[in-house]
Amino acid sequence: MNKLLYIVLFFFCLNTAFSQDPPPEKKTDTVTAISKFSEKDIAIDSTEIKSRSFSKLKEKYSDSSFEYETKTQEKNAWDRFKEWLSYWFGKIFSLSSEEASMSFVELFLKILAVIIILFVIYLIVKAIMNDEGRWIFGKSSDKKVIHYDEIEKNLHLVDFEKLIKEATKSGESRLVVRYYYLWLLKKLAEKEIIEWDVEKTNSDYLYEIKSEKLRNDFSYLSYLYNYIWYGEFELEEDTLSKAVKSFEKTIKAL
Repeated sequence: MNKLLYIVLFFFCLNTAFSQDPPPEKKTDTVTAISKFSEKDIAIDSTEIKSRSFSKLKEKYSDSSFEYETKTQEKNAWDRFKEWLSYWFGKIFSLSSEEASMSFVELFLKILAVIIILFVIYLIVKAIMNDEGRWIFGKSSDKKVIHYDEIEKNLHLVDFEKLIKEATKSGESRLVVRYYYLWLLKKLAEKEIIEWDVEKTNSDYLYEIKSEKLRNDFSYLSYLYNYIWYGEFELEEDTLSKAVKSFEKTIKAL
């Protein structure tokens, strides 16, 4: 029993001995150690420090590929208008989703744009066509649209027979006589009997006509034209008929 007690005491003492803290290390006085060195023993770095600028980094990496934040694009008036149309089309036609409504709006706007373009083309075509629907630059380019106030400048392009029929049908007697007179000048110019010039007078043309009979006929027809066209009075049917016959007789003889 005593031996067992001694053994327990032995292990207890041994454990106490090893569990004690180690003795504290002796600290070196830092101030004393540094004071042993003089200023000569301290190396001073005299290298020139160069400043570096990073101002170009922002410009270099400002491309859209370096933008990692998704920015919501602001809607303009056109986008809002399409959304408004999409909303109402969706309600009217009971479309299944907003995407379907917007697709319908896009298709509608494209069709509308095509219709507008075709309408503009139609107006242009109509503007450059004559009364008979023939193209100015088509096969019938010799029959261009001539306004009445420009007939004298374009005698060779005018269909006087057609104009006379239209004026007769509408009851414009004085205009009928004017067309006959201009038709006569056109025929004389085509036969090279006169040289047509809008600035010339009846007397100038009369002087150019060499045939005495034709000169007398032209003098009489010029008188009829001046009397009827410039006279401010009602033209009787009998007078008109005689004038027409006289013009037609001379024109057919050319």
